[in-house]
Amino acid sequence: MDLTKLGWNAHFKKHLAPFVEQDMLPARVAREDRRVYLVYGEMGEFAAEVSGKFAHDAQSIADFPAVGDWVAVRLLPEEGRAIIHAVLPRRSGFSRKAAGPQTQEQIVAANVDTVFLVSGLDGECNLRRIERYLTLAADSGAKPVVVLNKADLCESVSEHVRKVKRIAPDTPIYAVSAKELLGLDALREHLGCGETVAFIGSSGVGKSALINALLGAERQEVRAVRESDRRGRHTTTRRELIPLPDGALLIDSPGMRELQLWTDEESLGRTFDDIEELARQCRFRDCRHRGEPGCAVQAAVKAGELDAGRLRNYLRLNREISHLAGRQDDWTRQLAKQRKKLVARKIRGRNAGRGAWQYSVR
Repeated sequence: MDLTKLGWNAHFKKHLAPFVEQDMLPARVAREDRRVYLVYGEMGEFAAEVSGKFAHDAQSIADFPAVGDWVAVRLLPEEGRAIIHAVLPRRSGFSRKAAGPQTQEQIVAANVDTVFLVSGLDGECNLRRIERYLTLAADSGAKPVVVLNKADLCESVSEHVRKVKRIAPDTPIYAVSAKELLGLDALREHLGCGETVAFIGSSGVGKSALINALLGAERQEVRAVRESDRRGRHTTTRRELIPLPDGALLIDSPGMRELQLWTDEESLGRTFDDIEELARQCRFRDCRHRGEPGCAVQAAVKAGELDAGRLRNYLRLNREISHLAGRQDDWTRQLAKQRKKLVARKIRGRNAGRGAWQYSVR
């Protein structure tokens, strides 16, 4: 395979240099299923697993390879597989908080140039969800693009585009139809050779249908949404890197009905810069925008200049981020304790071995 068409560039080449001396090769992670990976490289595609040392040294799930990652591998061609020894530093990554009680980062897609934030125009065009996606995308290092699919099922497309433009004035917004093949040329402008585009959105918005339309083939399974509530069924069950014939790469991902934040206040401020600007005009610097006197934000809501739903979502996301920051601090302290215990255990082991050697000499 041509590494350039897989997204290989000088950044990754520089970081691979120490591993080349150890007879390792670069490969890109195309799929992951319970720590078993499919990787693409110059020698073709191979099933791969991380080395024992890699698994031992990993501190969290974010340290393990994710779809889109470039990794240093040692091929075992006689066995038809490869061993992953390192993940090369990521240029970008779309992350969320992993499901479960532990506060850990989950990499949804790595080394992405553009993120297509897909929403449906058949009743699934949720502005508050788009704001959440934009907040995470702001911290990803990738360029966000809002894709409003199923335009063929909507009678007020321009109105929906106008509403989205109001909350994302600097973000490209495209109304398309995967079924009718409408508006796809605008999406193809982001699909240059070696460029990686990730599709993010909830179930039923048509991510897989869009990928099929761009591929020109029915590669991804597509299922109809339920008519009762327009909710989608999970057709994509795992993330996958899909090369296009012209050299671009697409990352399909399972629908996410719950997208927990993994970001900070700075990213929130970039998504809600209009509210942040108003907040600087409040009488009190610590104004919480919940009825304090002299609140410029609440004044804008009353004057009809700011949507009340947008403010509620901003405050909700702000609370989530504050809670996440506290959980992250706790998790960092737990990791520090674990590292100290591990170092102490290694030192005790070395001392015990040294003592046994000295005893045998005597």
